[in-house]
Amino acid sequence: MKLLSYWRSGSAHRTRIALNIKGLDYDIEAVDLRRGAHKQADFHDKNPQQMVPALILDEGSVLTQSPAILEYIEEAFPTPPLLPSDPLARATVRAMAAVIGCDTHPLNNMRVLKYQKENYHANENAIKGWTHHWMSLAFDALEALIERHNPSGLFAHGEAPGLVECYLVPQLYSARRFKLDLRPYKRLTAIDAACGEMTAFQKADPAQQEDAD
Repeated sequence: MKLLSYWRSGSAHRTRIALNIKGLDYDIEAVDLRRGAHKQADFHDKNPQQMVPALILDEGSVLTQSPAILEYIEEAFPTPPLLPSDPLARATVRAMAAVIGCDTHPLNNMRVLKYQKENYHANENAIKGWTHHWMSLAFDALEALIERHNPSGLFAHGEAPGLVECYLVPQLYSARRFKLDLRPYKRLTAIDAACGEMTAFQKADPAQQEDAD
């Protein structure tokens, strides 16, 4: 497998984490978003949406959109699981992941912030306020949900990192980039610290990618 990735993309970051948790072998092809590599014809042929990540399977199929990629990985390679086996628990975990994947990250990714700067003349303080607002809402909700569903556990659900952590860790990385105060989020930062001790997360970290600068 080959993952088309950008080192600081939250979507690519979560995909690297999932692939690593599963112990899958894959190569990374860097796509430099800042230099417009995603707008070139060869990339457009792979992903007409011109976004990372894209996962090229060994038989040549191309998967796009990180939620779909993670679902494919979970279904094709079920061990170790990203989702619990109980249907209600699976829905709970998916809902927690969606707090970031559906309602937070899309509002704070590179192309949205760039559009605000270029079309609405948003300065750095405005961008910071925008990102802090949406991240804080998400983290407030996740802190409460994790406390409700796994009050004594180390992770978001169960005794091992799974789908929620794939989404959470990259979002916390982004929050630190934008200097959001994370001290109110004791459960989230404890999960992040525990994940940071694991090889799957260490290898996926943006700073460890070959295209990092």
